[in-house]
Parts: sequence; structure tokens; C-alpha cells
Amino acid sequence: MSENSLHPDRPAQLDDRSPWVIDTRELGRRAGLSREVRRTVPVEVALGVPGVISIEAGSAVELDLLLESVVEGVLVSGTASATANGACARCLDPVTELVEVDLTELFAYPGSATEETTDEDEIPRLVDDRIDLEPTVRDAVVLALPLAPLCQEDCAGLCTECGVKWADLEPGHGHEKIDPRWAALVDRFDDENAGDKPAHGSGEQA
Repeated sequence: MSENSLHPDRPAQLDDRSPWVIDTRELGRRAGLSREVRRTVPVEVALGVPGVISIEAGSAVELDLLLESVVEGVLVSGTASATANGACARCLDPVTELVEVDLTELFAYPGSATEETTDEDEIPRLVDDRIDLEPTVRDAVVLALPLAPLCQEDCAGLCTECGVKWADLEPGHGHEKIDPRWAALVDRFDDENAGDKPAHGSGEQA
């Protein structure tokens, strides 16, 4: 009976054509052997929240990894980096941010104690001596994206009255408001002042 028949929810195989899939057979399941992996992986589906900040489809993730064979599986460590684009949460200006995350993930060997005592959503598995890095990298990168990206830390945002960036406004900018309860009194005061002014060209006659 095959491993996959014992675990029907496990994928039958991984696609070797995927740049996220790495063949570990050269490690030979011998603890202590290691291999470096550096590759550029295209992003097919945007990672993050489009319109807020995301790594856009068509961009790339740079992987710099070390694969180490250990007793229970293959330990993957290193970094993943990519460029994220979005909008400032305060002023809505475009934001571009380099995201780099540290990765440490154990991929368990089939039949190992780790595989038998953990769920697949806790620790990923090797399938036919191959590992699929996409879920691990995707989750790490998305968690590293800021919830409220800023164009700069001290961004003052927009004026709530006119919608213009505070950084583009003159010092002392404001929008004076008169309490509606006083508006009629202000108008009456202005009218009285206008009535007290002498007409143009008038003056006392001897």
C-alpha cells in the first residue's frame, strides 16, 4: 500500500515545473547534509490586500535558502524578499516597500515521528522527496506586510475639510467655523457696522 493511499488528503505529487517546488533527493535523507538554494520566483496571485498594500501579480520573490537534512525531515532556513506596493493610510500617496522575512520551517519525512504526531497544518510534509515552499513563503510574507502602510512615519495625512495633504499646505492653514447659534448675530453686527460708515464722498457742510 502506498503512502498516499494511507493519507488520501495528501497530494499525489508535486509539480516539478513549479519554481516553488524543490527536489531534496540529493540530500539522501542523511542527517547533516545541506544544500543552498537561491532563486527568483514569479508571483502569480497578488499577496496581501490589493488597494492597501500587496506584492503584485507579475512581480517576484527572491529566495536565499539553506536546506539541511535532519533526523525528522528537511529544515529550510533563510530569507524571502519582495517589493510591495500600496497607498499611505493617512494621505493616500503611493507607497513602495521592500519586505524581507526570515524563514525557518521543518518539512517532515513520511513515516517520521514528527509526521505521525502533528497535523499537516502545523508542519508541512515532503512529498516524494520534494517540498513546496509556496505556502510557507506566502504566509510569512503576508504576515510581514504592514496593516497601515505610511509614506513616512510622521505623515500628517489630509486636511479633513479640504482634503489637501497637510504637507502641501501653508503653516496656519485652517477653516474657520461659526457656531450656527451665533451666525445671525454676526450677520447683524456686520450690517450695523456697514450702516455706521458714511457714504462715499459725504462730509459736514459749514
